[in-house]
Amino acid sequence: MTDTVTPNLITLDTAAQAQLFTNARTANTFTDEPVTDAQLHAIFDLAKYPPTAANTQPLRVLYTRPGETRDRLLTHMTEGNRAKTATAPVVAVLAADTDFHEFIPRIFPIRPEMRDGLAADAAAREGMARFNATLQIGYWLLAVRAAGLAAGPMAGFDAAAVDHDLFANSTWRSLLVVNLGKPGPDAWFPRLPRLDYDDVVRHA
Repeated sequence: MTDTVTPNLITLDTAAQAQLFTNARTANTFTDEPVTDAQLHAIFDLAKYPPTAANTQPLRVLYTRPGETRDRLLTHMTEGNRAKTATAPVVAVLAADTDFHEFIPRIFPIRPEMRDGLAADAAAREGMARFNATLQIGYWLLAVRAAGLAAGPMAGFDAAAVDHDLFANSTWRSLLVVNLGKPGPDAWFPRLPRLDYDDVVRHA
């Protein structure tokens, strides 16, 4: 069975579908065109709205441009990811804040007492932070695409070393490194097959 899309069942117009999903690719090279602070703000202002448990929003983002911090990050990337990370206009380190509960009285005012309950359970707090930040990452990547940029997400890095080096004395824990920019020459690998509906869906 082949994948089919019935246009009148997807209310998002076809150009937007292509930009966010069907034509969007993971970029491996980037041009020198800069990514502006205004674009980074726009990405956040879109990505902050999707759901998280109890509106906790534990995703945190460290942006690096070429310079000393980027150079330190490169030492923690796997060899195959180092060159493209070095040349991207902006690289984001996406992290989960294990002290997200400190914001609960502000962002979940209907149950401010959740802050104290989570403060007493570090293991539950970390699991909740990682799960919900990972959920947010999916939406954040779509927001990058909505801003007209390509993203190159990578799990190939030493997370413990990144946390020790870049997030020392903080409660941020790295989850993913993402290169951002306009795609350069030969940016794409060939499109790999996707599973079909019948491969992944059951009705009960």
